[in-house]
Amino acid sequence: MDRIRIVGGQRLNGTIPISGAKNATLPLMIAGLLTDEPLILENVPRLADVIQLQRILGNHGVDVMINGKRLGDDPNAGRTITLSAKTIVDTTAPYELVSKMRASFWVIAPLVARMGEAKVSMPGGCAIGTRPVDLLIMSLEKLGAEIEIEGGYVIARAKNGLRGGEIAFPKVTVGGTHTALMAASLARGTTVIENAAREPEVVDVADCLNKMGAKISGAGTSRIVVEGVAKLSGTRHAVLPDRIETGTYAMAVAMAGGDVLLQNTRPDLLQSALDVLTEAGVTITPTNEGIRVARNGAGLNPVQVTTQPFPGFPTDLQAQLMALMTKAKGTSHITETIFENRFMHVQELARLGARISLDGDTATIEGVAKLKGAPVMATDLRASVSLVIAGLAAEGETMVNRVYHLDRGFEKLEEKLGACGAAIERISD
Repeated sequence: MDRIRIVGGQRLNGTIPISGAKNATLPLMIAGLLTDEPLILENVPRLADVIQLQRILGNHGVDVMINGKRLGDDPNAGRTITLSAKTIVDTTAPYELVSKMRASFWVIAPLVARMGEAKVSMPGGCAIGTRPVDLLIMSLEKLGAEIEIEGGYVIARAKNGLRGGEIAFPKVTVGGTHTALMAASLARGTTVIENAAREPEVVDVADCLNKMGAKISGAGTSRIVVEGVAKLSGTRHAVLPDRIETGTYAMAVAMAGGDVLLQNTRPDLLQSALDVLTEAGVTITPTNEGIRVARNGAGLNPVQVTTQPFPGFPTDLQAQLMALMTKAKGTSHITETIFENRFMHVQELARLGARISLDGDTATIEGVAKLKGAPVMATDLRASVSLVIAGLAAEGETMVNRVYHLDRGFEKLEEKLGACGAAIERISD
């Protein structure tokens, strides 16, 4: 199993290209099930989750073609993939595929919308809390689907097609909003989604669906209106930049010190996180090419942050910020409101010398003068990258074990950091 070895103390200088967003790529690929024409996605990142979803879609009969690289192509450019779901051969998504990745459960929406039926295993995936699928099921029921749960499978039927309805989510849910958008696009009549997720990835999926012929208005606000259409066509769509990857590398630069251009990304995708970094004493400069992040040798200021749905501070950057605050001059407080056990990185950061105490959903971080390298274990995707960030500033060697979590969400992590001067390498046993 691969490990990542880091020797701390190197400043980061140079350019890091930001990949396409994983959290938009997955629902965009699933949206390919809504049409019998080809959907071409550009700027697709090379990630383990993308490969896994290709397998799942292949099981339903989707033909996935990945464009090869030609001589002279930018090695950092995302891939282009063509998804062709001309014929759906199977409306069942089996446990052995869905259990490996939560987002694959979302295939239930386009399958029942287009085929009138779907049988999808209850999901597996991350170990960060319950994250139930009840709101996804509720949204389909509001559109007229009949739902049964049998033997660990959710069976959805809409023999005469879905029909528009009112969906009011009791709490903000990105997966629920994606599901509702896809299902409502092919439903008869108008659907109103209240308390919809406002994340940029939701807007990206809505933009792509509109290019395919859907009639969606209000994406990016808490009220989305979808007028159903009889059929969707194919289209070409470029995946938006990954705001979580952007924020992660911004915090890595803040931790190690240096001056790095984060290329092909936009500040509006993560303004709340950039504001927190500015408050911590990091220099953030938007440019035509992306975002420049710089920190001289000065110390970091402590911050107080509560994770919130977009446009608030993202839960997916909480672990990275916590790693950064271990080196702040003073005491920081981070409150996690989205996922109930998303503090699993705390024990591992403590192995590097961090001083963090937990009280319910709030972590108190006492900044320390120095961290010391140690062997640590990745527990989930975002936690694993927080250990890399801490390792960049720790004295001596840090060995991050179980990095398959990292490969689910970060493309070429060690190459991107290494190109800016980090002493980092992947070790394959």
